[in-house]
Amino acid sequence: MRLKDKVTIVTGAASGFGEGIARLYAAEGAKVAVADINAAGAKSVAASIGANAIAVTCDVTKRADIDALVQATRDAFGGRIDVVVNNAGWTHRNRPLLEVDEATFDKVYDINVKSIFHMIHAIVPLMRQQKSGVILNVGSVAGIRPRPGLTWYNSSKGAVNLMSKSLAVELGPDNIRVNAICPVIGVTGLLEEFMGMPDTPENRKKFLATIPLGRMSTPIDVARAALYLASDDAEFITGVEFPVDGGRTI
Repeated sequence: MRLKDKVTIVTGAASGFGEGIARLYAAEGAKVAVADINAAGAKSVAASIGANAIAVTCDVTKRADIDALVQATRDAFGGRIDVVVNNAGWTHRNRPLLEVDEATFDKVYDINVKSIFHMIHAIVPLMRQQKSGVILNVGSVAGIRPRPGLTWYNSSKGAVNLMSKSLAVELGPDNIRVNAICPVIGVTGLLEEFMGMPDTPENRKKFLATIPLGRMSTPIDVARAALYLASDDAEFITGVEFPVDGGRTI
């Protein structure tokens, strides 16, 4: 029970990495706000977790939705918020950089980067009052060691990674820890977009060849990293890019 009675928010929690984090957090004693633009998915995940979870429909690109998420979480669980995981993310399809249009670029940056701006403005005043808090941003090894064909996505995750370090420096005196979790390409609903080709065993081999441990990341891999970084075991860890990558960045 490493997060016993901790109040947590996980965005993009209706599926993929976010769902894995929400489920493990609850199993470790946390109270979890399962936030996602997919209302039905969020409700399904929260219902399966039980009394220690609520579902909140949230478009992370909209400040009003973020404010409503924070308030709903406080109302449900007693006022505090101990941990926020900014997991919601998006990508453009793997393709030459000039083939990505402006609308797609804007969507990637709104979901991956600007959403964190909104969350920071909503949550930091509360965490400062509490004199404690943990913020985890799901970046990517794409922001450390980029693959071709994903230039605009890579750059958005580079922004997340660096933003996390800067936030850690500025919020450290408030006893607020901030870290980036950096997964390698994972088995999620966006896999074919990242690959830019059908998900077949032959096509997977091209990506697996770049990962020394020989497999893609999974939701439980990312969830375990998020559990450690949110727990008191990591009380002196802030400002790190935490690769969950099977050695990809080596």
